[in-house]
Amino acid sequence: MAQGGADGRHRIVVVGGGAAGLELVTRLGDTLGRRGRAQITLVERGRTHLWKPLLHAVAAGSIDRGQHELNFLAQAHWHHFTYRFGSLVGLDRARREIRLGATIDDEGREITPPQSLGYDTLVLALGSVTNDFGTPGAQHFAVPLDTPEQATRFNRRLVNACLRANTQAAPVRPGQLHVAVIGAGATGTELAAELHRTVRAVVAYGLDRIQPERDIRIVLIEAAGRILPALPERIAEATRKLLEGLGVEVMTGARVAEVRADGVVLADDSFIPAELVVWCAGVKAPDVLRDLDGLESNRINQLVVRQTLQTTRDPDIFAIGDCAACPRPGFPHPVPPRAQAAHQQASHLLRQLRHRLDGRAPEPFVYRDFGSLVSLGKYSTVGSLMGGLLGRNVFIEGYFARLVYRMLYKMHQAALHGTGRVAWHALLGALSQRMEEPSVKLH
Repeated sequence: MAQGGADGRHRIVVVGGGAAGLELVTRLGDTLGRRGRAQITLVERGRTHLWKPLLHAVAAGSIDRGQHELNFLAQAHWHHFTYRFGSLVGLDRARREIRLGATIDDEGREITPPQSLGYDTLVLALGSVTNDFGTPGAQHFAVPLDTPEQATRFNRRLVNACLRANTQAAPVRPGQLHVAVIGAGATGTELAAELHRTVRAVVAYGLDRIQPERDIRIVLIEAAGRILPALPERIAEATRKLLEGLGVEVMTGARVAEVRADGVVLADDSFIPAELVVWCAGVKAPDVLRDLDGLESNRINQLVVRQTLQTTRDPDIFAIGDCAACPRPGFPHPVPPRAQAAHQQASHLLRQLRHRLDGRAPEPFVYRDFGSLVSLGKYSTVGSLMGGLLGRNVFIEGYFARLVYRMLYKMHQAALHGTGRVAWHALLGALSQRMEEPSVKLH
């Protein structure tokens, strides 16, 4: 196998520091990097990592992102890999190089120049971004939830809207404190439930001119015939009942035709007034993958890979996570873009890259579906369906389901920090919680 590094070590470059990419590069660094068997590099355009299923909680103000973010530079130092700050803009497969664009700070000054980076094995783990399907006004007036910065932006707008409504001379106008959540997949559904609680919690901190039952309205809009269309119907029905019990208005079979500054226009020309609009209706892989030096991609920009996770047109390039379209034998659709799939693919590829250095052929990836979980906030229950783990489908809810949901995050943390450290920090966190801290983020 070709060794392209100046020091003779095999160069493994991972592009994307989401759940799949960061888990993979951390564990590669702890094994191949630590022992000097390979040079491990992570390329990422962000400075910090936040587990993507937490973005809805950041947007709602349920958690402080600073307590859950992980600094890439520090992680690289601790786990024997190199962090390169930059965005993928091109690929030269003949020269085995990726091209990174220049990075610019908020003041317009260049941080890093355009550059090229050589590889022997390339792993693309760029995740997914919001797909607004070209809906008029969506890019300008709706907030997506792809990054921690976008989630923080929405939360700041939410708190500002409450402060504005409470201090203005005129009464709260219709729609001023309405939130429209477009897309009732897992993210949109969880966000709607969290917002019901957190908006009222913000108001409870002395914003006495706002009457929640009169002024606050959360509307969840879904084009399909039911919410959570990708999950089992039993979960969807239980979740809908819980949302409606909370006072969240659920609209199904409602396609959005336009997003405006003051609300949402549906395909039937009806209008939903809303001060804030969140777009959670679809995902696609980043546009840079659409035509990346001849690699095969599908209609939503995902790279088409074999069961070995190798791209169909280059065995030295792998793709994992949401940006990969991996076949699933016996099923009509590829492996779903879910957190558990990203975790499984990272673990599988870790073993295969070790084998690759020994000259062994890669083994096929087999996805195991361990079920579906939907969190509806701290005070409500969580509906879930566990499949494969118990050999049959079992519907669970309440405290046990919430515990399982939290365990998924702990598994991700354990892959990044080790099981012992995660357990110790969980204990310290429980002991150090202060009673006077607000239950929502207020700034």
